[in-house]
Amino acid sequence: MVSKSLEFIFDFGSPNAYLAMQVLPALLERTGAELIITPCLLGGIFKATGNRAPMVQYADAPAKLAYEHLELRRFIERHDLTKFRLNPHFPVNTLLIMRGAIVAGEEGRLGTYVEAVNRAMWEEGLKMDDPSVAAAFLSDNGFDGPALLARTQEADIKAKLAANTDDAVARGVFGIPTFFVSDAMFFGKDRLGQVEAALSRADRPLA
Repeated sequence: MVSKSLEFIFDFGSPNAYLAMQVLPALLERTGAELIITPCLLGGIFKATGNRAPMVQYADAPAKLAYEHLELRRFIERHDLTKFRLNPHFPVNTLLIMRGAIVAGEEGRLGTYVEAVNRAMWEEGLKMDDPSVAAAFLSDNGFDGPALLARTQEADIKAKLAANTDDAVARGVFGIPTFFVSDAMFFGKDRLGQVEAALSRADRPLA
């Protein structure tokens, strides 16, 4: 029985979230933890917290932005993530596909949905804020694309994504990828070593 979990505050709009997701399976296997994906809207998190995407935040600090790109390349090379491609339509409005994640979660297919849409966004470079593109891709990957996207307009689906986002902000989340091990928060793909250490400590009985 799984006795511990790793919560991933997730939005498809973050390339770092994609990259983190690719290295999580090995981490989960090593620690015996269960992954819980919590779909949230990164734009809503930014608006609520005053945070901004690095490309905006560091626009007037080119050396800092260049270093961010260097760290991205180092992570990709370290983990041999050769399928990654920066989406040519970046930044993509993820409202539609994040509501789709809520629908997929209700249907018990969130993991499969995340894997597929991650591939569309960060390997195939598709414009997934175009409903026709999203519907066609989903239909080609084991979903009823039109039916799933139709459900994204349901009031309870919209409310669930908004509630997830508000709850994340209330817990201190200011960006994505963010991880929780119990109540301990870790931000960024470069904190996965700390995440693994926290999960490993969860194996130890209390003194």
